[in-house]
Amino acid sequence: MHTKEEKLEAFGRLLDVQDRLRQECPWDRKQTTESLRPNTIEEVYELCDALLNHDTQDTMKELGDVLEHIVFYALMGSESADFDIADVCNQQADKLMFRHPFINWNEAGNWTVSNPDMKINGRGQVVYRSEEVISEDHPETASEVEMTWEQVKQKEKGGNKTVLSGVPNSLPSMIKAYRIQDKARNVGFDWKRPEDVWAKVREELGELEMELKKQDSGKATQELGDFLFSVINAARLYKLNPDNALELTNQKFIRRFEFIEETLKEKHKSFNDTSLEEMDKLWNEAKQNEK
Repeated sequence: MHTKEEKLEAFGRLLDVQDRLRQECPWDRKQTTESLRPNTIEEVYELCDALLNHDTQDTMKELGDVLEHIVFYALMGSESADFDIADVCNQQADKLMFRHPFINWNEAGNWTVSNPDMKINGRGQVVYRSEEVISEDHPETASEVEMTWEQVKQKEKGGNKTVLSGVPNSLPSMIKAYRIQDKARNVGFDWKRPEDVWAKVREELGELEMELKKQDSGKATQELGDFLFSVINAARLYKLNPDNALELTNQKFIRRFEFIEETLKEKHKSFNDTSLEEMDKLWNEAKQNEK
């Protein structure tokens, strides 16, 4: 692995490359934050695919693509004299130090904060200058750290004003539901035992079935949302990621369906002249091939 100096040199090299591209590449010159945003979303999803596939080389590549976008946005910020990459890094470091008040930042190094409104107090905590101590608690588990994180976030100046305001509106609905539930959990609003959630899942399924029988699409849509929300809640309580789980099922369905399609092509048949029973048989064959 590389030394810290080598890592800083590599990051500086990327900054230099992006600076030159902005000056000399016609495509880079014309980009704005609005035009680049769709590409950024695509790059993040490509990174998520690589992570889900546990593909080390692809993960490294996609991380580079996402990092390049961060550098590009920071460069645009410097062009308008609003901020630059140093501001981005320093603000993030300050935020992370502030949100971990149980770590003594005075220990093991000459730690500082860049925000003039902040200081490191005698306990080694990063606090606003008007405060002295954020928390006396010292979390022992990852879950306790998350709860501390949410509580400390409420103390940030210019930060989220409510617990759920930090959930981006543009998140995909399933991930958004999971994050909403997780943030509520961090302030104590959650089921006491994971198994207690199943009664709610069954209740929501029953209400969905009832509205479907009435053929009321409006109310059925609402009940479908409630049912899906409850299933996502159950997944979270059992420490399963519903978005990852659904994507694995998506990929599994694609593999099996493409097996049916390829097999039919080999037999010079189409879906139109193949019965459901024949397709189901091929589906089961695809399942057997995966074992």
